[in-house]
Amino acid sequence: MNKKIKLPNIGLDEVEVVDILVKKEDIIKKKQPLILVEGDKVSMEIPSPFSGKINEILVNIGDKIKHNSLIMVCENNENKILKDKNNKILENYSKKRKKKYNYIHASPIIRKMIREYDISIKNIKGSGRKGRIIKEDILKYISNNNIINNNKIIEDKKLNDKNLNEFGKIEIININKIKQVSGFNLHQNWLNIPHVTQFDEADITETEKFRKSKNLMYNKNNINVKITLLSFIVKIISESLIKFPIFNSSITKDNKKIIIKKYINIGIAVNTKKGLLVPIIFNVNNKNIIDIYKDLLLLSEKARNMKITKKDITGGCFTISNLGSIGGNIFTPIINSPEVAILGISKSLIKPLWKNDKFIPRLMLPLSLSYDHRVIDGVDGAKFITYVKECLFDIRNLLL
Repeated sequence: MNKKIKLPNIGLDEVEVVDILVKKEDIIKKKQPLILVEGDKVSMEIPSPFSGKINEILVNIGDKIKHNSLIMVCENNENKILKDKNNKILENYSKKRKKKYNYIHASPIIRKMIREYDISIKNIKGSGRKGRIIKEDILKYISNNNIINNNKIIEDKKLNDKNLNEFGKIEIININKIKQVSGFNLHQNWLNIPHVTQFDEADITETEKFRKSKNLMYNKNNINVKITLLSFIVKIISESLIKFPIFNSSITKDNKKIIIKKYINIGIAVNTKKGLLVPIIFNVNNKNIIDIYKDLLLLSEKARNMKITKKDITGGCFTISNLGSIGGNIFTPIINSPEVAILGISKSLIKPLWKNDKFIPRLMLPLSLSYDHRVIDGVDGAKFITYVKECLFDIRNLLL
């Protein structure tokens, strides 16, 4: 006898059919999932109210259905199935299918993301509870397979090529190779690394007095050296990486191991006429402030003349992005993978700080520390930036 299967009352006004878990002529059991629906940020499987054989499937993927909407027509032969040996074999097959579909769990948002990137959900291995697919699984799959959101590209192309020139004159310029590569890497790093950015300010009043006095001394003695604040910061970061080695690490591709580096190479983000480059000062822990100053001078000159080689930008442990000469207060620097942290420096400002019974002027340097939350927790982040602040407040702390 044929029986109609309708959508039961699941507490939602309307849902979308996102998957059909059986096909025509399948032998099904009572409570076996028939379709997967989504609505109001939830997804759920709709089970069969009885055993039988599927005669008709009356919905398609993408259909919007409501309570009492007709889903399927099933031949209800429950007693015969229980007795028939051959049908029992089919039931076992059906049971395996049920397990298979039950294994692929994902929220509506995740499924939407999968559809946008035109990925087969069966190709993604879920790392969440009970094999649930989470956002990180999709991002990892996208990164490993260099998948692009074709739908977004098509829409953006339509907007740029067709619509924008309707409002006035436009100019289209090519993105040079350096910006294309750095842009792709930044995008991947932002997608794949769970960033946390910690903001703080360091009192550099005394350090700046010391730096200027030293430069004045060098000038009087005709020594061609002009130490920059960045030279001090590079040295401070080097000592900080020794004190907090978790910041001098990388995470393996399977996210199961951390590689602690025993060398200290610090990259300096440099804005060139062709885009962002990150040349590296190698073995900083074995260099003094003057050595670092000379390395910074050399790298700046090579960057300006576009003579940076692959060797100059490979093997970094930690990156410093310095916007102090440009301006701004705080920003969120993007981690330079496979590193796990980056320090952003903004323009220093004189600020009034309350001491004893009055305000006194102090030179304050804004700091922005971004770190990979898979490797570094908030406590370590706070300790790291606090140590950097202490050393910037009094450079003699490096001797302790």
